[in-house]
Amino acid sequence: MAIITLTTDFGHKDHFVAAIKGAILKEVQTAIIVDISHGVSPFNIQECAYLLKNVYRSFPKGTIHIIGIDSEWSPENEHIVVMVDGHYFISADNGVVSLIAKGIQPQKLTEINLPLGEPTSFPVLEIFVKVAAHLARGGTLEVVSKPFGKLKEIRDFEPRIANQGKTIMGNIIYIDNYGNVVTNIEKVLFEAYRNGRDFEIIARTEKVKTIHHSYNDIINYDLDKTQRRGPGDLLALFNSSGYIELAIYKSDLNSVGGASTLVGLSYRDVITINFL
Repeated sequence: MAIITLTTDFGHKDHFVAAIKGAILKEVQTAIIVDISHGVSPFNIQECAYLLKNVYRSFPKGTIHIIGIDSEWSPENEHIVVMVDGHYFISADNGVVSLIAKGIQPQKLTEINLPLGEPTSFPVLEIFVKVAAHLARGGTLEVVSKPFGKLKEIRDFEPRIANQGKTIMGNIIYIDNYGNVVTNIEKVLFEAYRNGRDFEIIARTEKVKTIHHSYNDIINYDLDKTQRRGPGDLLALFNSSGYIELAIYKSDLNSVGGASTLVGLSYRDVITINFL
């Protein structure tokens, strides 16, 4: 039984997601369709890649992932199918798959090759679904695609090392439902340059000098409740995906706010780590 996931910036107001699901079921009635997210910020390649990179391994090998972000075809935005870790990714070559597969050699890299008429404004429905259905029925990539040269890479979100290794400058790549902000600075990079030194993380006017491994880590249970840090306090942690994240403990964007609103942090903002 085939599993097909959907990740798009289509939202839920319009008919797009329902049309895609209906078209899949029309082709493969037994398909299991899983929504990863339809709330990706419009055309936000980095945000889409972050979500998929951190979830696809939770699915069985052979899962087919349809990516509906900036998917209209152009000579510089070809339609591709890439196999990574035994998973199929159907997408435009806009950089999203190269971010998902960073550090991993794709097992297969192909360009979709279907007999087409006029260019379509809804390729996810009219092209990607056909390819996904073909794979779900056990078809081979060679029937629907041809070899493709090289994935487009996006390099403007790589952390920068400065000050002779004493400074890491990163960017915010994702803001979650709680207003927690995720940077592109991974634990392995941080530890490689730290060398046991003290440090400070600078986010606008805020400075954080400790990185936790969980949110509750902020609380010192040996102290009286009146003296503990807790709800409303800013903390940094290595999140479950291995990235440095800034959060407000027990945050709620609909009431008290989160790190994004209380500290004033937005997508692409710079976060600096200085080793002391």
